Amino acid sequence: MKIRLTDIFLAISSGILTALSFPKFNLSFFAWISLIPLLFIILKKSPRQAFFLGLMAGASYYAVLIYWIPSVPAHYGNLSIGISILIYLIFVLFLALFWAFFSFFSSKIYQSFPKFIFFLIPFLWISFEYILTYLLTGFPWGLLGYSQYKNLYFIQMASVTGVYGLSFVLVLFQSLFLFSMNCRKRAPFFAAVAFVLIIHLGGFISIKKITPTENSFPASVIQGNVSSDIYWDRISAQEIQDLFGQHLELSHQAYAEGSHLIIWPEFSVPLCFSCSYGIYQEFKERLFQFVQKTGCTLLLGTNETTRAEEGVDYYNTALCLSPDLSTNYYYKMHLVPFGEYTPYKKIFFFIQKMTHAIGDITPGNKFILHQFKGEKFGSPICYEIIFPNLVRKFVKKGANFLVTITNDGWYGKSSAPYQHFSISVLRAVENRRYLLRAATTGISGIIDPYGHILAKSELMTKTCLSQNITPSRTLTPYAKYGDYLSIGSLTFGSIFLILSLRKRKNERKKRPSKGKLF
Repeated sequence: MKIRLTDIFLAISSGILTALSFPKFNLSFFAWISLIPLLFIILKKSPRQAFFLGLMAGASYYAVLIYWIPSVPAHYGNLSIGISILIYLIFVLFLALFWAFFSFFSSKIYQSFPKFIFFLIPFLWISFEYILTYLLTGFPWGLLGYSQYKNLYFIQMASVTGVYGLSFVLVLFQSLFLFSMNCRKRAPFFAAVAFVLIIHLGGFISIKKITPTENSFPASVIQGNVSSDIYWDRISAQEIQDLFGQHLELSHQAYAEGSHLIIWPEFSVPLCFSCSYGIYQEFKERLFQFVQKTGCTLLLGTNETTRAEEGVDYYNTALCLSPDLSTNYYYKMHLVPFGEYTPYKKIFFFIQKMTHAIGDITPGNKFILHQFKGEKFGSPICYEIIFPNLVRKFVKKGANFLVTITNDGWYGKSSAPYQHFSISVLRAVENRRYLLRAATTGISGIIDPYGHILAKSELMTKTCLSQNITPSRTLTPYAKYGDYLSIGSLTFGSIFLILSLRKRKNERKKRPSKGKLF
């Protein structure tokens, strides 16, 4: 059967509808139906045809979801718009391969297990989401489950399965709908509806009112509204002083509201506690005075340096400054590829020569926890929040609440800051921890362990957000055991792929010869 224009239209429609279910389009209900057109056509095609259609669907999905990518290298890396778009298209096609291979293997297994494939499809889907999380440097930005971050009853399941479990249910619902259509029986679809309702009911029951304890405390996040267009070596000393003064003023406001833990964003002002000269020393001393006078603890985004054999190593750092002037450092471990460093330099040697926007940051290698009033907390930095297992490890190592600092100013008023914020909601639910998010220009916020957004800032605003925080020591199943569902799905899918290939091979051997019969 040939690929028709209708097939291509349905594949592209699947990708676009799925993308529209994410912020800031916020049509989250599309995620419950968007894959049906793609699944409908790929099971009728050969594996090669399914691969092509999956590629079309994936390309349309990522083209819409991350439409904001080209503006970053063009605006901040001084690349031409042509080269920026070329990079964007290559990245979109690379990511689309995950949809393509999902479609290919679904079609392949369908040839041997035409009925069972409808139950296997959700396992295959999250297998590829899991691969996407780790292959090369990993980019689990648009996992399907994130589209449901506002569906509080549904997302409680993430505390058991992680975000991958949400994706599993979304795909299973659509797959069983097709199964009902295919076998002309209502029972499979009604079973899927019942399953989804049970999950929502379980989520409703699991959400509890959080009662403050003797360990509860008020905390604040600071948003100074610092533009990413600012380069510290190109603005005046007075402008830098003014920006620092704004953050200090907001910190005094937070202290007046009763907060003794105050979070500053990533890269909001030039801070380096390991640098003892110039403005760095002055800012450090003024921060020392603030914490000594108020008794507050500050979590700051700084750039720290250490001596190395080949020169100096630079670290993107979350630094905790206590009233006794003791400091604790967490160095960002999962850096942004082509932003903070160049991965696979022997292959991409030419990229760093094309733009000044790529940093030369050294990754950290330890999960360092900070403390406030005897309570430990973890501080994944910016990009790290999109990696479920990385954040989970902070909690498993003893973090009783979470803080993330970020700089989303690179993306202006696009959907990127909204998508990034929605991911933080799932990290809070997965680990049943309060999560405080401080961003340079937005979106800052405070999220409770059940995904309620207690406070949220707008983009491009200067503000201080404060809420009471109740630390927790209880570990969720996901925090304890991690991505067991994804790993199990990858194993399960691989087994059926092997069985499918063997079955097809045996069937070919049993076919009668078309030669002369004697």
